[in-house]
Amino acid sequence: MSFDRTHRIWRQNDLQVPRKRPRKRIAGSRPRPQPATGPNQVWAYDFVFDACANHQQLKCLTIVDEWTHECLAIDVQGSIRAGRVIEVLTRLVSERGAPKHLRSDNGPEFVSRAVLNWLKDANIDTVLNDPGKPWQNGTNESFNGKCRDECLSMEWFRNRMEAKAVIEDWRVHFNEDRPHSSVGYKTPKVFRMQEEEKARMAKHEQHEENSNPTAAAVLN
Repeated sequence: MSFDRTHRIWRQNDLQVPRKRPRKRIAGSRPRPQPATGPNQVWAYDFVFDACANHQQLKCLTIVDEWTHECLAIDVQGSIRAGRVIEVLTRLVSERGAPKHLRSDNGPEFVSRAVLNWLKDANIDTVLNDPGKPWQNGTNESFNGKCRDECLSMEWFRNRMEAKAVIEDWRVHFNEDRPHSSVGYKTPKVFRMQEEEKARMAKHEQHEENSNPTAAAVLN
C-alpha cells in the first residue's frame, strides 16, 4: 500500500497516533542496601529449574550468603510456594540468625503477603530487583549458573528423590571442598569461619577497651 493511500485512509477514519506513555523511573530516594561487609548480613535467593528422566519437574530454591558465597540451602521440590519458602527461611534463621537484608526478584513466591509479613516480623529488610535487571542479584545468579553447569547439566536424575540427594551432596562439596577465587581461594565454609573469628576478636577487643579505658589510652 502506498504512502498516499495510507495517509488518505488515516485522514478519512480520523485516526490518531497513540500517545507515548512516559517511562516509569525509579525514585532517587528508593533505599539501596549497602554491600555486605561480613557474614550473615545479606542473603540472596532465587529459583533454578530442571527435570528428571521420569519427567518429574524440579524447582530448586537456592539461598546464598553474599559475603561468604556459601550456599545456605538448596530446597528441591516439584513446586515451591510461599509457605515452603517461609519454612526454609525459618529453619535457616533458627540455625544461623537472621540477616539484615534478603535480596530477590519480584517473583510471586517472594512478594506474597505471607512472605513479606514473615520478613517484617523477623526484622529482615526486603531488597527486590528492578524488573528486567537480574544482575542486581548477581551473587545468586552466578551461583545458579555454577549449579547448572557443575551439577544439573552433568547429572542424570532418575527421579526427584535421587535429585535431592545428589544436589545436596554437590552443595556440601561447593561449600566445603571447592576453593573460590572470590574469597581468596578458600572454601566458603573456611572463609566464613575465619570471618566469624575476626568479628569475635574485634568484639572482644572493643569490650576490653570499654571496660578499661585507662589501659587502652596508655597502650595507644
